[in-house]
Amino acid sequence: MKTVYHQADSRGFADHGWLKSHHTFSFANYQNPERMNFGVLRVLNDDQVASGMGFGTHPHRDMEIISIPLEGVLEHKDSMGTTALIKKGEIQVMSAGTGVKHSEYNKNKDEIVKFLQIWIIPNQMNVEPRYDQISIKEGEKLNDFQQILSPNPEDEGVWIHQNAWFNLAKFDNGNSKEYQLHDPKNGVYIFVLKSSAKVGDQNLGTRDGLGTWETNRFTLEATSDSEILLMEVPMEF
Repeated sequence: MKTVYHQADSRGFADHGWLKSHHTFSFANYQNPERMNFGVLRVLNDDQVASGMGFGTHPHRDMEIISIPLEGVLEHKDSMGTTALIKKGEIQVMSAGTGVKHSEYNKNKDEIVKFLQIWIIPNQMNVEPRYDQISIKEGEKLNDFQQILSPNPEDEGVWIHQNAWFNLAKFDNGNSKEYQLHDPKNGVYIFVLKSSAKVGDQNLGTRDGLGTWETNRFTLEATSDSEILLMEVPMEF
């Protein structure tokens, strides 16, 4: 089993006033040749947007873009005619495919919005753009893995054009669970949203990340009441 550890304070950081963003991987003005991606996981941004502010209309193509709000409400609009609100307890996916333009704003004028912006390199290019959004049913599987994304439209969660699976883990202190990879060619990037956890001998704190690959399974242990996002993705593209 191979691993790579990314401590929270080692991430890139940008402060634009209205936007504060931590970048796990190279993004915009943060460029680190040793932190370009984890397999097809290209972007993991931890964003905080000031009240009433946001990202104006801009284009994307040939990328699977996932947004997971952690606090507040995002307002999404795109060139496919979609207008939607997305809040904590929901997940949004947009397949940019042949090209799409969209904007994302903090819906509220009196509170910040915090969300994860995740980009996955797809296994199919030039697909028809699409949008989807679902409720995660937060906390439905306490001390277990709760699937929120997969490659299969009929499966639990949203789906994307890639051999990837995302799970949320909300564990009470001291609980542990073995994660079995769906594909031995994949790796898993573990990102601690809240509190602390442990994989093998590696302790993880809030917003720490750990990538693991060349293994079929590993055990995740909560060392306090924790919330963790696991992203299983192909290591080659």
